[in-house]
Amino acid sequence: MELKKLLPIGLTTLFLMTGCMDNDTATDEREEIKNQLDPNGQLQAPADESAENKLGYVRYTKDEIDNDNENNRSISIDRTEMANMITRIMLRGNSFEEVATLVTDNEVLIAYEKSADTNSERATEIAKKTATSIMPGYFDVYVTDNTNLIDDIQSLHNSRTTDGNYDNTIDNIIKEMNKTTKNTNE
Repeated sequence: MELKKLLPIGLTTLFLMTGCMDNDTATDEREEIKNQLDPNGQLQAPADESAENKLGYVRYTKDEIDNDNENNRSISIDRTEMANMITRIMLRGNSFEEVATLVTDNEVLIAYEKSADTNSERATEIAKKTATSIMPGYFDVYVTDNTNLIDDIQSLHNSRTTDGNYDNTIDNIIKEMNKTTKNTNE
């Protein structure tokens, strides 16, 4: 139970620390991660074995954070990367055959085809726990094993949170998800 309370704090801290990097550093790190992926999108072992086992650490003083450049920084979430991470983690196990994930400004929608040997309750639990372990706590997570909704979720992949035109579609998808799976936001 304590882990559930600490996880959102840890993720928020992670996002804050990420927001503290300058753009060049963030771009360089993003490129380094992309270079570690092989053409199939699988993570390759780093060339330097010690980098894989290295702890993450930063240290700042109050003066470093209180400067003008720091005050102009904003924290943002790469929704596509979060959806990618959730989907890939779910598919690495043996419980799912196909997963579609959509991350909006405050919801995560996951539709999946579960493996034949996985029961529905277990699949729902895995999907929800995967999303809640990755996303900040204010996100509502909805999951379903209704594979017809995979295409509905995919239809929104080019939408933007600033459009607002997709709200009705998301509400309809959530209603359909709730018909097939018990979605409680704990």
